[in-house]
Amino acid sequence: MATQLISTAVNPVYTQSVTRTSFITRFMTWCGTQESSRLLWLAVILGVHGCILSPITMLLSLQAGAGSYLYVPVIVAMAINLVPNLAALSTKITIPVFLLSVIIDLAIIIAVFA
Repeated sequence: MATQLISTAVNPVYTQSVTRTSFITRFMTWCGTQESSRLLWLAVILGVHGCILSPITMLLSLQAGAGSYLYVPVIVAMAINLVPNLAALSTKITIPVFLLSVIIDLAIIIAVFA
């Protein structure tokens, strides 16, 4: 019996996979780089949320006649900001918490007028 060797040419296609970091990873890395200006972020967060956003949310809910049951979420959103800042936590925590509380306040405003 004779054995025949058949060789076929294989052209492998090499694809280079590109790894991309997610938006959340890039955002958390950016928050970590803001550690040098932590006191500035503390002042901005407490100033914007405590003096501008919370009173506006409270006034809009009262003007729309939504009642006083929306006091609690507005105060909780402010407390969510106040506790990490007074505990002097890292900006990796305080900046995302600030964004969460802004989203809560905007949701309250949308719920009042919906």
